[in-house]
Amino acid sequence: MPARVILNPYSGRWKARALRPQAEAALHAAGIEYDLIETSGPGDGIEQARQAALAGRSPIIAAGGDGAIGEVINGLFAARPQGVLGPVGILPLGTANDLVHNLGLPLDLVGAAQAIAGGRTRRIDLGTANEWVFDNNSAVGLEPVVTIWNIRMVRLRGVLRYLAAALRAIWSEPRWNMRLRWDDGAFEGPVSLVSVGNCPVTGGLFHMAPAADPADGKLTFVFGYAPSRWHMLALLPRTLSGDYVNDPKMHQHHTTRLTIETDPETPLQVDGELRSRSLRSVTYVCLPARLDLLVP
Repeated sequence: MPARVILNPYSGRWKARALRPQAEAALHAAGIEYDLIETSGPGDGIEQARQAALAGRSPIIAAGGDGAIGEVINGLFAARPQGVLGPVGILPLGTANDLVHNLGLPLDLVGAAQAIAGGRTRRIDLGTANEWVFDNNSAVGLEPVVTIWNIRMVRLRGVLRYLAAALRAIWSEPRWNMRLRWDDGAFEGPVSLVSVGNCPVTGGLFHMAPAADPADGKLTFVFGYAPSRWHMLALLPRTLSGDYVNDPKMHQHHTTRLTIETDPETPLQVDGELRSRSLRSVTYVCLPARLDLLVP
């Protein structure tokens, strides 16, 4: 049975559709037998991956960015909520390609196709944020506010768009009162951000969970409160290296489970996709060693 390629044509602001011929040429050159489906809109990648998994397709190849990969993984999880998912191959066609960068996978299509053809796998953890599964990063508070602004900034592209969105979100000076509980600790008080990482980097540049390891059986989360927009702006360049966690107002921990209650409501982003604009509670859970990815 041929592999199933699920391509999100919108990834990279329609870059994925333009690069489809190159992606297919790379698959053919690598000797991969496949059929390809383009998704029709948000959520369709979940359903296409679910159907492919139930039909026994293997491997399933996500062609797109982090959101496209996330939809494929959520579809596989819907088909098989227990056990190891995959193998999953990645053709990186997104803007940031965070998971690919974090795991050191090939960024060029020829190298990515050869890795898929080689059949070698690497097993990593997954996380859940309420009903959503993620492979790289999720957040409440400031980060999804950045995501909301990122969606609005249609004229900018690439990393510049992320930076501009971050500046606009910081200038709005959002803050929440939150109650956090994790394996060996708790906190209650004012919070500007909670970033939960399976991997260190998100948004192409930002080391939001610098100590995260996708194979340690735990999620790494950072939370903190910046009392002014000037404090937030001072922290922004330090997120590029992850040094911002050394600020006295920031705290980094590892956990298998994290619960958050918040007032006012917070948006939620999962692997760069806005999954809710208004939640009062979020529960994060680590799913150890649950995904097999095809690697060089």
